[in-house]
Amino acid sequence: MELTFTKMHGLGNDFVVIEDLECTLDLSPEAVQWLCDRNFGVGGDGVILMRPATGPSADYYMHYCNADGSLAEMCGNGARCFAKYVVDHDLISGDRESLVIETLGGLKPVTFTRDHDGSLHTATVDMGIPEFDPAKLPSTFEGTQVYQCPIKTPYGTFKITGVSMGNPHAVIWVDDVDDAPVETVGPFIEQSDTFPEGTNVEFAQLVDDETIRARVWERGVGETLACGTGACAILVTGMLACFTGRHASIELPGGALFIRWHEDDHVYMTGSAAEVFSGTIVIPEDDDDACM
Repeated sequence: MELTFTKMHGLGNDFVVIEDLECTLDLSPEAVQWLCDRNFGVGGDGVILMRPATGPSADYYMHYCNADGSLAEMCGNGARCFAKYVVDHDLISGDRESLVIETLGGLKPVTFTRDHDGSLHTATVDMGIPEFDPAKLPSTFEGTQVYQCPIKTPYGTFKITGVSMGNPHAVIWVDDVDDAPVETVGPFIEQSDTFPEGTNVEFAQLVDDETIRARVWERGVGETLACGTGACAILVTGMLACFTGRHASIELPGGALFIRWHEDDHVYMTGSAAEVFSGTIVIPEDDDDACM
């Protein structure tokens, strides 16, 4: 099976974007894994299928799978890439400055600025209202909020603050992200029984009340250069801890995202997106049956 794709990234968090406007593709987890393989496939942190919205409230539907083939509710950097694809490929009219993306995590309104040639320059995604209920993360913690709750690991006990941005996050504050145990504690907490559907794990270092450095262990992917929903979770937990005000720059290995927790309780994420290249690729014959 031959697929036409576009490789895109948001601050190095990269995706294989495929138009599926006829809703004919049903990629298996194995096919997604193959496409995301950096040696044998295209390479990426996930696959985005662009489909028609299921209702009049959105322009298009973003179907997102992690690199391990698992279906995810939402991806913040992916949403910015999705918006750039829609704008740059003229899938909405040239006078538009906003669109709405349907995701499994709900509707995500996006406003954007354009370059002189009409292409998308930066995008601001309304990431919605943070959810703190432990049962809705979901997690096995009790009470009304997961705030600085200890979780035991083979590498010591770590205090986490849990928040859902349409997908689950566990934020750990550290003194220095360069020395944070991302590759050990990250996967342990991701797969812990405490989070029955897994979780993203953020390691955050406060620089000042408007700047936070961070690294992210992304569920189903591993450490990534950037994570949009993770950056939002970090800002929210930073404000809860009185480390920051309602806005901050979250500095990730791939670049910075500007996050604001508005007075309307919605979290807004602003950043760039880029198209790297496009092409066609043939799924190996052994995997054809698994891809359709």
